[in-house]
Amino acid sequence: MAKINVKELLEAGVHFGHMTRKWNPNMAPYIFMEKNGIHIIDLHKTAGKLEDACQAIEKITASGKKILFVATKKQAKEIVAKHAKEFGMPYITERWPGGMLTNFVTIRKAVKKMNAIDKMKKDGTFETLSKKERLQIDRQRANLEKNLGSIADMVRLPSAIFVVDIMREHIAVTEAKKLGIPIFAIVDTNSDPRRVDFVIPGNDDASKSIDMILSIVSAAVKEGQSQRKADKEKSKEENPEKAPAGADKNLSA
Repeated sequence: MAKINVKELLEAGVHFGHMTRKWNPNMAPYIFMEKNGIHIIDLHKTAGKLEDACQAIEKITASGKKILFVATKKQAKEIVAKHAKEFGMPYITERWPGGMLTNFVTIRKAVKKMNAIDKMKKDGTFETLSKKERLQIDRQRANLEKNLGSIADMVRLPSAIFVVDIMREHIAVTEAKKLGIPIFAIVDTNSDPRRVDFVIPGNDDASKSIDMILSIVSAAVKEGQSQRKADKEKSKEENPEKAPAGADKNLSA
């Protein structure tokens, strides 16, 4: 992976922490100095931690596993959705559904309900209902889409979660920790980094900072996915006997 540029992190405002009176003492190792009542994050440590996180993310995606991205705060949700859609990872940008991880079976039932409504619309069953019933079902479908749309294809628990603002997403962090799911997160100076497996010290309030970090993380995800694709191609070349039936006939034609 490419070397992380500290100057670019600086230009994106990744170094701006919270006011000193709001700090969490456990973030002390990642703080460079105080300026005008605000803590300044040590970007050299951010770059190092981000590099470690990206290496781990690359390994996860290279093995074909999923990472769930979580960000419900206004300045982060669109950025996270944009990046997650690009590399086909599940994401939560609306309200975190309680039990999303710890009660995943119930969440899957809700997803199945959404898919059942879609099937009704396709096979014509929906049109046989009364106007009132159709309206109720449409509202139910809209609510399910809003809360679960981005995780509709997630058939099993994610192998890791990536969080923007662990204080706001404390329920997601608690659920992941309970299940032993690794947590990657942008951690600001007002948060406790001990709750996270892969800490990325940085400004979790400014959209430019969030976008900069997510762009670097996105590159790691894509690198892992490319590696997986290359490994699959190599495996096919080394094991031609596993080619689909009729492949030889097509070659000789």
